[in-house]
Order: sequence, then C-alpha cells, then structure tokens
Amino acid sequence: MSTVISSVWALLLGIVLIMLGNGMHFTLIGLRGGIEGFSSFELAVVTSGYFVGFLSGARTTPVMIRRVGHVRVFAALGSLMSAALIAFPLLTEPWAWTVLRMLIGFCMSGVYVAAESWLNAASTNQTRGKVLSAYMIAQTLGIIGAQGLLTLADAGTSVLFIGASILVSVSFAPILLSVTPAPVADVARPMSLRGLLSASPLGTVGIFLLGSVYATQSGMGAVFGTQIGMNSTQIALFVAMLFAGALVMQYPVGWLSDRMDRRKLILGTAAMGAASCAAGWLTGGTLVPLMAAAFCAGGVTTPLYALFLAYTNDSLPPEEMPSASGGLIFIFGLGAIAGPMVTGWAMQGFGPFAFWLVLGGLFAAIACYAMYRMTQTTTLPVAQTDSYLSVLPTTSPVAVEAAGAWAVEQAAIERDPAAPT
Repeated sequence: MSTVISSVWALLLGIVLIMLGNGMHFTLIGLRGGIEGFSSFELAVVTSGYFVGFLSGARTTPVMIRRVGHVRVFAALGSLMSAALIAFPLLTEPWAWTVLRMLIGFCMSGVYVAAESWLNAASTNQTRGKVLSAYMIAQTLGIIGAQGLLTLADAGTSVLFIGASILVSVSFAPILLSVTPAPVADVARPMSLRGLLSASPLGTVGIFLLGSVYATQSGMGAVFGTQIGMNSTQIALFVAMLFAGALVMQYPVGWLSDRMDRRKLILGTAAMGAASCAAGWLTGGTLVPLMAAAFCAGGVTTPLYALFLAYTNDSLPPEEMPSASGGLIFIFGLGAIAGPMVTGWAMQGFGPFAFWLVLGGLFAAIACYAMYRMTQTTTLPVAQTDSYLSVLPTTSPVAVEAAGAWAVEQAAIERDPAAPT
C-alpha cells in the first residue's frame, strides 16, 4: 500500500486541501446566509446552483483538457474557484451567490475529472482498488476536517471565505509541481434515460432520489442548524457527523453487498436512513440525539450511492457499464438540483424540522420502491454479481468508470482465481 500511495501522494495531498476549502464553503453558505437574512428557499436555490455547474463541468472538462492540456486546465479552474470563494462576502445577494456556486460546481467537477484521470493512469489492475480507496478516504477526511476549521473564526466576517480560498489555491501546488505525467481525460457518452430505466428501474429511480438526499444533507444541513439556533461550532459538528457516518458504514455495507441480494440491502439501508430521520425530527433539537441521527442518516447515503451503481452494473454487460455510469451520474445530479429546492420550500413553509421530514420521505420512497421491484423481477445469484463499488457521490464519471472496471475484474478473479489479470 505504501508503494501505491507514494506514486500519487501529491495528488492525494492536493485533494485533501481542496476538499478542506470546498467543505468549508458548503457549510459557510448556510452560516453566512442566515446572518445575511436569506430565506430557506433562497439558500436552497444557491445550493442547487453548485450541482448545475457540476453537471456541466463533468462533460466539458475532458474537451478542455484535450485542447489545452491537463496542467493549464487545473491551474485555470483553481484560479476561478479561488476567486469565487473570495467574492462571496463581497456580493451578498442570492442571485450572485447562485452564480458563484455554479462556477464553483463547474470548477470542482473539472478538478475531479482531471484528478481522477491522473489516478486512473497511475494505477494498474492490481492497485486500482487501493488507489481509489485512498482517494475516497482523502476526500472524506478533507470534508470532515473542513468543519473543524470553521470554528476558528466568525462566519460574519470574510476570514473564513479567505481561508477557504487560500486552501484551494495552495492545493494545486503539490499537483502542478509533481513530475508525474498528466494523462488525457476521456469519459463515455452517458446512456439515455430510457435505456437506464429499461436496464435497471431501481438503480435509476433510486439514484435520482438519493441525489436529492445527498444535496439536501450537504447543502441544507447548515441552514437547518442555523434556523434552530445552533452556534457555529455545533453546526460544524452536525455537518461533520453527516459525513463521518460514511467512513464507518461504507465497509460493512460493502461486505454485505457482495454476500446478499442487493435489493434487500438497499431496502434495509434506506429504511435505516428513514428511521434515523424520524429520530432527528423527534429530537426537538436536543444536541446529542440530533448528532446521532445525523451520523446514521449521513452514514447510509454514500453506501447507497455505491449500492445503486453496483446493482445497475449487475444488469449490464461490461461494455455498457461506462455509459451507464455517466447516465446515472447525470440523473443523480438532476436529483441533487431538485432536492434542496423542495427542502427549502418545505422549511420555509413548515419550519426548520421539515429538513428531516423531506429527508425521511426520500429515504422511505427509496425503500418502498425497492420493495416493489422485489415483487416484479428476480435478481442475479450473488455468485454472479460484480464487486461492490466503493465510490463517493462527489466523484466524476472517470472514477466511476475506473471503479466499474475494477469491480468486473475482481468478480472475475473471485469466480475463477486461475484466470489471468
């Protein structure tokens, strides 16, 4: 493992730093938006802007890299993102924040495409799983660590935005100064919605609903905390709990995924999410139970994303998996745009605890639809399914395609250990 990490350490360090900056800005939007008097729905629109930009960047960046090169694209996106972060406290209007969030979403999507292309090129069939795991851990630790940095200054000033901008700017130094050759990025054209629905109705519908869940948790969690009267430290801890749960839950869900009917596991995991949200709603704002609910609700979100990808891939031949992955990411993005808007409208009309009601309703819808699909079709025997894809919702099609190829290879090895790799 140390040999693998040594080959990509510069990129992993850069990712941790950029996730520190990006993670800070996600929570800062809710904190500073509350100070500026933005409504729940206005902040929801601002939140959705990020995912609008993210979707466009995933398709545009490979073209940019082919035209001007990996290093130039990296530097340009980093400069734009750093400038956008500094601009937030200067332009405290919802429309301006929405535009800035779209720009940051576009930049982050591009950064993911470039970084993951690099990781994929630096990996072999034998090391790809370890490299991807290290990359996912670096991302998650960066997001969680960012919440601790938010406690160092007042969200009502420009200090935290400037700090996030500095982290993003510095993050590109180890990457751009590395001597590792930079690859050319390429991603498959996404599969059509009709094709995805035909191949995997549960994977398609489920990942749309999960997109709404993820964007609501990451974008509206700080808004919820602000509106119920949490201080900045408590809000930072609350958001950290939403992501920390994934570090604990990912492995056990992945272990079960390779040993049982994935539809049953999707049902059980989504039901756990719904129950956690119900508990969050019933806490009435009591801090410790609220943190526990956030830990559990956030903890099942990332494993569910990986489960939907793996379940959909089980229904497809290997040559169609890259295009299906791109289609699923696009559908996830559509759900991520819609979710915060619905949640913001509900919180504005019914109070801050509608945050939990919307999340719980989305998890319950996933569970109910999984139960329905179990009555309509059979599933592949466990021995014939591919390996679980341990990927995050923040990854681009490049990493998902690489993880899909690794999963097929691992499943083939497990079925026939003597087969060549």
